[in-house]
Amino acid sequence: MYPNLSYLLHDIFGTARDNGLSIIQMFGLMLGLTFLTAAYILYKEFKRKEEEGILVPIKIVDYVGKGPSWTEVLLNALFGLVIGLKLPDIISDYSLFKDDAAGYIFSSQGNWPIAILGFIVFGGYTYWQGNKSRLDVPKKVEKNIYPSQRVGDITVIAAIFGLLGARLFSILENLDSFTRDPLGQLFSGSGLTVYGGLILAFIANYIFVKRHKIPPIHVMDSIAPALILGYAVGRLGCQLSGDGDWGIVNELAKPSWFFLPDWMWAYDYPHNVLNEGIAIEGCTDKYCSRLSSPVFPTPVYEILASVLIFVILWVLRKKIKITGFIFFLYLVLMSIERFFVEYIRVNPQYDFFGSDLSQAQIISVGVFICGLIGLLYWYRRKDNPVIMIT
Repeated sequence: MYPNLSYLLHDIFGTARDNGLSIIQMFGLMLGLTFLTAAYILYKEFKRKEEEGILVPIKIVDYVGKGPSWTEVLLNALFGLVIGLKLPDIISDYSLFKDDAAGYIFSSQGNWPIAILGFIVFGGYTYWQGNKSRLDVPKKVEKNIYPSQRVGDITVIAAIFGLLGARLFSILENLDSFTRDPLGQLFSGSGLTVYGGLILAFIANYIFVKRHKIPPIHVMDSIAPALILGYAVGRLGCQLSGDGDWGIVNELAKPSWFFLPDWMWAYDYPHNVLNEGIAIEGCTDKYCSRLSSPVFPTPVYEILASVLIFVILWVLRKKIKITGFIFFLYLVLMSIERFFVEYIRVNPQYDFFGSDLSQAQIISVGVFICGLIGLLYWYRRKDNPVIMIT
């Protein structure tokens, strides 16, 4: 496993583990790639729909020369505050940052006099730059903004509210751990609950696209393939880092029909980022544990299922002309995948109408029903053309 980048480069080039590159956590790196992947797919779909005339530009009115934006001034000032607070100590004692980057960033530790100076300098420079272009009478400008030009905003909103929702649902699922270590759980990079992220990100972006007059249902159709491929990349991060998102103990003999490699049947996650399990003999690095018993590598199964769902949606997106069909099909397929993989994952169980189900399985039932209702509703809409498969 590769808890951080130094472990991956060690296996490729033989460089030392836990060196300066250890600040780049594998889970965080893959999480960033998750959003970049989803943004690229969404952009491609928006451009296709624009070329087909399904999505059209929205005319907006702007004013040139109205002076600096106080929101921009404040954001840049806060950026200067953080830089001034943290950077001097990182430079003077890099080990503080390398050993626990997240813990140091979210602590109050730092150089406060330079932080205040950074706040004033960054904020003041932003105000000065904006004021240089001020006109006595701001000039009114009308311009067309295409939905594809909003992909960056949609991605940032999804990242912020997705991580917030994923963290919140994970805390609700593991209240005991949160009670023992509230700050540690709040700012932990692992243990994110995907449904929480999807729900909160969906609500935030639905409000955003409605405000900017982009038809939400077409955005939903466009984003479905992006979400499932991004999910596959995120699960790859879980597998590579060994973040604890694995399955139950699997000591069963590999069946004859299982054609994949042995480690995809049962795996012990050496050098996992949680340092969970037993010590690896002869290892002196920071992450020197492997699980005492092999488990089902459930992230691998979810990666394979997600790629398959992506291929299905990607092929059907041009063949099925029913608005909303791709998104609600995504809900159906994704909920089925998540429901069944939960049977071999390590998660708390709850009594649900006489059945022991995990939080994710309970939500999957709701998502599946929503998907079926959505498919039926949009299929029966009179303003939708029939299915066209060629």
